[in-house]
Amino acid sequence: MTKKKSTSAGTPKQGAFAYEGLDRVLHEKARLGILTALLNRPEGLRFTELKALCSLTDGNLSRHIQVLLDGGLIQVWKGKEEGRPQTLVRLSRPGRKQFVAYLGELERVIQDAKSRTAQNPKSKKGATLSTPPGWAPA
Repeated sequence: MTKKKSTSAGTPKQGAFAYEGLDRVLHEKARLGILTALLNRPEGLRFTELKALCSLTDGNLSRHIQVLLDGGLIQVWKGKEEGRPQTLVRLSRPGRKQFVAYLGELERVIQDAKSRTAQNPKSKKGATLSTPPGWAPA
């Protein structure tokens, strides 16, 4: 995990909260759910299992699978079971590595937010934050 650097005054360095490691392909809610489900099942999940776990429709899941497949994050296997076509979805090795790195970046976001919360504990009800002289609400 990368620590953000501060200036000499303790102010975070420019770009400290840019979170460049948050990939839009991974960050979309449904794909985040799909990847998390697959991370927990390295042997893979059938399409119907993944659909149920992530509360997605056939069309939504198909579209998200295609995006993840195009990104090299997953592998898709086709087969038959009891004469019925089946689709098995697994994280690829590079996809697993990329997703774990992404989770590390999410942890950094959480730590940054927690440290800010710890610095500014809840104020008493009705209390207002002080502002510099000459400033007024917009």
